[in-house]
Amino acid sequence: MKNRFVKDNGLTMRMGWTIFLNGLIYVILILAIWWMFGGSISGVIIAVLVSVGAFFFQWYFSDKIAMKAMGAREVSPEEASDLHTMIDRLCQLADSTKPRVAVSNSAIPNAFATGRSPERSVVCVTRGLLEKLDRDEVEVVLAHELSHVAHRDVTVMTVAGVTGVVAALMMRAGYYMSFGRSNNNNGVPIQLLFILVGAVVYGLSFLLIRSLSRYRELAADRAAAILTGAPSTLASALTKLSGDMSKIPEKDLRASSSANHLALIPAASGKAAFTQLFSTHPSLDKRLEQLARISGQLSQPQ
Repeated sequence: MKNRFVKDNGLTMRMGWTIFLNGLIYVILILAIWWMFGGSISGVIIAVLVSVGAFFFQWYFSDKIAMKAMGAREVSPEEASDLHTMIDRLCQLADSTKPRVAVSNSAIPNAFATGRSPERSVVCVTRGLLEKLDRDEVEVVLAHELSHVAHRDVTVMTVAGVTGVVAALMMRAGYYMSFGRSNNNNGVPIQLLFILVGAVVYGLSFLLIRSLSRYRELAADRAAAILTGAPSTLASALTKLSGDMSKIPEKDLRASSSANHLALIPAASGKAAFTQLFSTHPSLDKRLEQLARISGQLSQPQ
């Protein structure tokens, strides 16, 4: 379905390359499993079945998983009229399908969007965000989340993440094997091979997905800023929310960290945040720099 969110060729290219490279790593992983089992296809069959199951589960239940992690519930227009009015306006402006609307009672100011398709998506904001931001800031944050829905981020990230899921399960399986009791054709303990191959594949997949995740946040910022014509308002919202993260108790941040990859702002304080290479989000400075450039471009006479 076409919409009026600005087309981002860079995002499309990165999505394609991430899926391709993860697919290539996945094939190598399957071949490694086949080799470790001495040419038997039993291990390959199990790995493929696990892959299909992991994809289906994460893709089909992505909205339920995220909402449970954030303690969110769907709200009707009667319960949250202002929120529905803003989303109605943005969907009309973007010519996009309206998602379900949810609110989390969390005091952590944040928002996220998830769902396996635009028709089955949900956009959620927290009580903390509604209390912290003014109406214009909330609206541009919602535009950011709606752009994730339009770009089908959840489906792409789920496909790309299957390789990492299988690799993580390999490491776990290796951990529970009896060390040294079962060797491959070259006499190397299968347990050790499972752990090493799983770790390498997981690490490569992890870095690819993190890189895509950071770019898609920049793409969503850009799409929201251009759709609403308010890049400075989004910059203000991001600055407020990022500043508040450092004031949230660590235990509360950890409780919602499982949905970090979906959130507008990662639930991590400055001290607890990963280095940029491993982060799900670009730095605040990078996001503000992009919004400043967009602001300059929009202010130029046509």
